[in-house]
Amino acid sequence: MSIQRKELGDFLSALRQKCEPAAFGFPPGLRRRTHGLRREEAAQLAQISPTWYTWIEQGREISVSSDVLDRLATALRMDKTQRAYLFELAGRRDTQPAASTHAIETPLLQRIVDDFAQPAYILDRYWDVLAWNPAAATLFGDWLHADATPNLLRFVFADPAARALVEDWETRARRLVAEFRADSRSALDDPELQARVDQLAQASPEFARHWKQHDVLERQGGVRGFNHPAQGRLALQQVTFRLVDHDQLKLVLLLGADA
Repeated sequence: MSIQRKELGDFLSALRQKCEPAAFGFPPGLRRRTHGLRREEAAQLAQISPTWYTWIEQGREISVSSDVLDRLATALRMDKTQRAYLFELAGRRDTQPAASTHAIETPLLQRIVDDFAQPAYILDRYWDVLAWNPAAATLFGDWLHADATPNLLRFVFADPAARALVEDWETRARRLVAEFRADSRSALDDPELQARVDQLAQASPEFARHWKQHDVLERQGGVRGFNHPAQGRLALQQVTFRLVDHDQLKLVLLLGADA
């Protein structure tokens, strides 16, 4: 039995025993020999066979599909962290990750970026720019204000100003598409994402070509060069962070290269 399988079984067993039967529609009863739900009840809630559920808890080397994991997470009312842990232990990708339990307000996002003197901005899952500070506005120019919802990819591929501003535009543009594809790997069947990709492909032959190449790269730091119309050449160190409980959001900082 592998450690991962044992941990998966122990995790489900511990969580099941913390579930109050009455809260799940089962009478508490006086003859219960275990705390929480019985294995048969957990299996019933998840719509899988009791034998199959027992094998999972016993850590047997069986193939547990993402669909079964999704049903177990829903049946046992797992929160976001528990669900992610379940899929990680099972070695499966969660195709329907749990949504954040609370929304993050735009004023708070704005406060986050305003605390930085260097250019800072926040991207969502579609790379819309949700908030940016004055230093970012100075660096990138009018495009942040020209659209009700500015988008980094739309700027790079559809705005002629980006080709002049971004040093070695062709290389950076190709990397951005590969980073965006990797960033979107769990949502490639999202209709909104597909619509965004189609719009970009229609607006930019370069984006369409790079997207079809299926290159994937994690969003990496490093020096980014800019040819600013007023400040001349700038070399800035890019650092990207994901926000806790909002991993679909990315905080991007552009620091002085000697920072």
